[in-house]
Amino acid sequence: MSSGKVFLGVLAGVATGALLGILFAPDKGCETRKKIAKKGKDYVDDLKEKMNEVIEDVTTKFESVVKEIKDSAKKESESAEIEK
Repeated sequence: MSSGKVFLGVLAGVATGALLGILFAPDKGCETRKKIAKKGKDYVDDLKEKMNEVIEDVTTKFESVVKEIKDSAKKESESAEIEK
C-alpha cells in the first residue's frame, strides 16, 4: 500500500472522528456549526501545507533530474566533439 493512500486514510479517519465528536457534543447548534467550520478550516490549512510540501519535494526532484540530463547531454556532446 502506498504512503499516499495510508495518509489519506488516516486523514479521513481523523476528520470523521473529529466531526462525530463535535456533532455529539452538548453544545447549541450555532456553536456546533462554528466548531465544524473552524475544524474544517484547520484541516484545509493542514492539507494545503502538506500539499505544498509534496509539490516542493517533487519540484526539487524534477529539477535534479533535469540537471542530471543536461549534464549528461553536455558530456556526450563534448565527447562527440573530441572524437571528430
